[in-house]
Amino acid sequence: MKTIYSADPVRYRSLSTAELRENFLLQLFVPGELQCVYSDADRAVIGSAVPTGQPLVLGSADELRSAYFCERREVGILNVGQPGRVTVDGKVFEMETLDALYVGRGSKTLVFESLDNAAPAAFYLLSYPAHTEYPTQHAKKADAEAAHLGTVADANRRTIYKYIHPQGIKSCQLVLGFTQLEEGSIWNTMPSHTHARRSEIYLYFNLTAQSRVVHLMGEPNETRHLMVANREVVISPSWSIHSGAGTSAYTFCWGMGGENQAFGDMDAVATQDLR
Repeated sequence: MKTIYSADPVRYRSLSTAELRENFLLQLFVPGELQCVYSDADRAVIGSAVPTGQPLVLGSADELRSAYFCERREVGILNVGQPGRVTVDGKVFEMETLDALYVGRGSKTLVFESLDNAAPAAFYLLSYPAHTEYPTQHAKKADAEAAHLGTVADANRRTIYKYIHPQGIKSCQLVLGFTQLEEGSIWNTMPSHTHARRSEIYLYFNLTAQSRVVHLMGEPNETRHLMVANREVVISPSWSIHSGAGTSAYTFCWGMGGENQAFGDMDAVATQDLR
């Protein structure tokens, strides 16, 4: 498991493009592999599993100093690929595209499989420390709380699907869902915001090979950008905005962990105040 120490707001200002990408951008999805990265941002673990043959097993790592991965952690899983299955302590969960799974603290074995190895599932994993046990729970897209937002004029018509949150699947600190932009819309999270009480992790997906999202980040008065491709992940620390505009419509999974779970706990930034 690789460890990433994100730059602080002072050092961030002097980073080159390559250094920004090294500090905040992850490329995880590799056919046939399970990959995880440990971040110092609220001790998040970000991972992926793309089974193309033998099942992939999520084990512990030296960085966690635990007997098994979920000994002191909870995990949110979103399938952004083709149908697959996740087995948690012997219980099988059939995972269609955009199905989500919450795995509670104390779960000992997690196994990932594709239904068709030639058309594999692509499981995105986001984990935070947990101090309370909640039951493992599966949810389909139709089960998610959906909010339709935005306008054509602002090029941001989108639907927010909430899976793991206080009014949905219960967790210790993890909040997770995804946002789907409509055709012709490109903007997300604009006007922008920060939330000093938690980090946020973005996985951008459903992009063509030629498409990119221009992800805006940094302190509101000192912004930078990352060019993000399909199935790439951005780590957004608590001091950073996290807005984006795509060269075409896209979908992104958002996940948060930190001081609280209130979805609306945001420190708004007026667009005219961005620099």
